[in-house]
Amino acid sequence: MGAALGRGIVADYLLAIDQGTTSTRTILFDAALTPVATAQQELRQIYPAPGWVEHDPEEIWSATVATARAALAQAGVDAGKVAGIGITNQRETTILWDRASGKPIHNAIVWQDRRTADMCASLRQAGHEGAVAASTGLLLDPYFSATKIRWLIDHAEGAGASAQAGRLAFGTVDSFLLWRLTGGRVHASDATNAARTMLFDIGRGEWDLGLCEIFGVPPALLPSVCDCAHDFGTTEPALFGGGISILGLAGDQQAATVGQGCFTPGMIKSTYGTGCFALLNTGAQPVASQHRLLTTIAYQLAGKRTYALEGARAAAGRLAFGTVDTFLLWRLTGGRVHATDATNAARTLLLDIHTGAWDDALAALFGVPAALLPQVRDCAGDFGTTEPGLFGGPIRILGVAGDQQAATIGQGCFRPGMIKSTYGTGCFALLNTGEQVVRSNNRLLSTIAYQLEGKRTYALEAAIFVAGAAVQWLRDGLKLIATAAETAALAAAADPAEQVYLVPAFVGLGAPYWDSNARGALYGLTRKSGRAEFARAALEAVGYQTRDLIEAMRADWPEASGAETVLRVDGGMTESEWVM
Repeated sequence: MGAALGRGIVADYLLAIDQGTTSTRTILFDAALTPVATAQQELRQIYPAPGWVEHDPEEIWSATVATARAALAQAGVDAGKVAGIGITNQRETTILWDRASGKPIHNAIVWQDRRTADMCASLRQAGHEGAVAASTGLLLDPYFSATKIRWLIDHAEGAGASAQAGRLAFGTVDSFLLWRLTGGRVHASDATNAARTMLFDIGRGEWDLGLCEIFGVPPALLPSVCDCAHDFGTTEPALFGGGISILGLAGDQQAATVGQGCFTPGMIKSTYGTGCFALLNTGAQPVASQHRLLTTIAYQLAGKRTYALEGARAAAGRLAFGTVDTFLLWRLTGGRVHATDATNAARTLLLDIHTGAWDDALAALFGVPAALLPQVRDCAGDFGTTEPGLFGGPIRILGVAGDQQAATIGQGCFRPGMIKSTYGTGCFALLNTGEQVVRSNNRLLSTIAYQLEGKRTYALEAAIFVAGAAVQWLRDGLKLIATAAETAALAAAADPAEQVYLVPAFVGLGAPYWDSNARGALYGLTRKSGRAEFARAALEAVGYQTRDLIEAMRADWPEASGAETVLRVDGGMTESEWVM
């Protein structure tokens, strides 16, 4: 016996399409709302550049049709027995398509994508965040659709002219699927998805033309906005063997809020999946957050909007990982930015230095959840602004680099073949190898020297564990000197006939030997050996180790032998003319 489903419709089944970030799933429910068939397909993730995430809209479409057909086939149910289709979807993910052909003009830009961070920063600096928050309840962030639309208009071939001429349509995934399912007859969305675009006035329930102008989005692109429960038309008969009414749309987190029965103000829904999303029902009242939560629409029925406060993490998990730069960036920005630069990321053992992206296989090998990892950016980039209360006003953070790479930049080692060597407690040498990742046969490290405008410059790196520390040993361990400055005069006064050599392996040997079991040794001692000879041996040990590194670098990268080697130095030991 069929179930009464409203509007006079009586049928046996409901078909729910759940188009998510990592997969597309369709579930067929019977009249008692018991699942009777399920089909699911994973969705390929596309990473064109660090921080960029895309999906192929055609893959989304084909998976939607395939899983719906598979669910119907499993249950042996034909289209005539299905009362209606409901669609829930990943929300802010942005698609532009040609109205005439129905074909997307570019891959979908996924909600996780951060390519428009600079655009958002410019708009924020221009003072637009207040207007955005007042109308949409959202923050000016690449997470939402508006700047993604603008990026597509600016970068997809011919998109600007086509958008102005009204030949293109915009939609979040629900709108795109609705267009395709109805054969292009319906261009619509629901209020919950519209509320995630950064273009929708959630108080009035309509598109904000002022924001469209700020973001450069022609209003002709936008879909009509309807209730979550609405008659959105019928599917093309050929798709499922007959037309099926499409009776509901909702963004995934709002659909979960409805599914969890959070209809009373004060009830909270929290979903832990690709990300973690919590929604607090605030009833008929849109609550403006003082803690950078989002004010959004929980659902809209019969033209009446119910609001929510939303907190979102792009990746589920209560912990965040970072090297020191990331931790400071998080604190300086009040927790708004979880990012690092390519040079620091390259030191984690988790970054693919060829692609500039986190290596999922290595993360799995080491048991490190991807949710912990920060976004990887250029060394020179907009990392946000400091909290105003820290320094009496916000200050932009425009650069991040690991210490040795920062020294490489500071020394102007921008040409392949140039070497930067820092002499402090230890010694760290980097050889610029240009666009080429050089694999070492002498146990040197291949790393990133710097990354600018998405382009990585590579280096061979070598570390000496003991440089200035040998002088400290003379002072603190042997009590032969009172200050480090004494060593230069002592070394100059040493007897040239005394051939005393120090192997400063106090904590093992670094590059190119990497022998953690090696220990320090003094060779060539005679009855005449004294403070001066010890001082000279300690200082010369730095030179000998540097020569070992340069010879290993030349062996690994033959181009270095053909070029005029430039060695630029810094660090405390460079104050000694004798050492240099």
